[in-house]
Amino acid sequence: MHDSFLCEAPGVDETRHDDEGALALVTRLALAKARAVAARHPGAWVIGSDQAAVLDSAAQGEIVLGKPGTAERCTQALRSCSGRTVAYRTAVAVLRQSDGGAHQFVDTTRVKFRELDEATIERYVARESPLDCAGGFKSEGLGISLCETIESEDPTALIGLPLIRLCAVLRRVGYRIP
Repeated sequence: MHDSFLCEAPGVDETRHDDEGALALVTRLALAKARAVAARHPGAWVIGSDQAAVLDSAAQGEIVLGKPGTAERCTQALRSCSGRTVAYRTAVAVLRQSDGGAHQFVDTTRVKFRELDEATIERYVARESPLDCAGGFKSEGLGISLCETIESEDPTALIGLPLIRLCAVLRRVGYRIP
């Protein structure tokens, strides 16, 4: 096996279906992304991934926080996370179209946010602009200052791709890492 790789946008519509839960959403999108790229590169192993942030509410059940897209929606999402635990569900699909090879898994990382006042939220959104991140938060930058705790089997999962488990899958299909 060679060590080269390409990053390619899958061109998949990421719109959530009505009544689709977070687990179903991220699993469907990771698979759709991998399939879209695998169709263009049938002999290659292709990685697709997707992530959603989930709040559990006694009154509303599961609340899926997607990518906010605007500063206003980002601020609203972070307000709803303040003082609460958010589950980040990350699904990964590794496929090769030519022989039907397929591996899938889901990681769940739990982030306990500290109590966030309006000034903190506004400063964070202005400085980091995490508008394309699930729940309007990214731990790899200033967002880590918004946390009380993070519970995870794989600390890389929170940035959108659980590399520990992905490396295990890639080794299983023949890649030497490292």
